[in-house]
Amino acid sequence: QVQLVESGGGLVQPGGSLRLSCAASGKTLDYYDIGWFRQAPGKEREGVSCISSGDARTYYADSVKGRFTISADKAKNTVYLQMNSLKPEDTAVYYCATGSCRNIYSYQRTLRSWGQGTQVTVSS
Repeated sequence: QVQLVESGGGLVQPGGSLRLSCAASGKTLDYYDIGWFRQAPGKEREGVSCISSGDARTYYADSVKGRFTISADKAKNTVYLQMNSLKPEDTAVYYCATGSCRNIYSYQRTLRSWGQGTQVTVSS
């Protein structure tokens, strides 16, 4: 069973940066596509970014393209989300999750296992 533990969230001012980490159990990154989705109060779940297991292709939601970067360290079985130029609308709980990463839409529709989430708040 896949287990995922997110960390790195917090309160940051607009324009600031955060790096989220997701520690995965076993050899999850060898076998599963993985990424991040977020959910803000009263809003629908949104796929943010994903990285494919085989060829490490990355995909991003239009809302974060150019600001967020996903990466994976298979040796550490950890996925990262570097978030720069943060905006108040990025405020949400961010979850690491497995899913089919053929594009950001397929990822969002095929979310499987996810962790407990980490809160990101962007506010002055």
